[in-house]
Amino acid sequence: NYASVRARRSKVKMTEKRKDHKLGTLCVCVTNSIPVKEAYEEEFEVRFSKRVHLVDQAPGFIKNEVHRPRPVKFNHTTGNWEYDSEATGYYQVKTWWRSMADFEAWTRSPSFAKAHNRPKNEMFAGPGKIEVHEVFLSTDISTEDLEGCMSLEELS
Repeated sequence: NYASVRARRSKVKMTEKRKDHKLGTLCVCVTNSIPVKEAYEEEFEVRFSKRVHLVDQAPGFIKNEVHRPRPVKFNHTTGNWEYDSEATGYYQVKTWWRSMADFEAWTRSPSFAKAHNRPKNEMFAGPGKIEVHEVFLSTDISTEDLEGCMSLEELS
């Protein structure tokens, strides 16, 4: 449940600067990988398409994408991509943020709790997994998206 996740997160200071990277960080991308049972895929997609857009209003929010799994594998004999019936597909919900601090503030907000109300746990094939990545290079983030972020001059 999200209350216990929030309690664990509060013990770790995630906004600490990493000193081992020279290129800096343009923004942060948070990926929530969600295993959805096949019988609930359409309902899951409808729920996301009808979401109330609470995250969109959070300070520091840049954009949101939801990726549908396509379990395929490459057949080296034929040179073709083929459906992989043994693969577990995960929907990926990705949000981009100006900073880790902006994302953390969102996770502590009442809007976050409201947006993550999960009425149907049977929809999921297991626990989700959250990963955070620092974006240090991008070909599609506009300068408007980077407002308030580190400038390229500051990176050099």
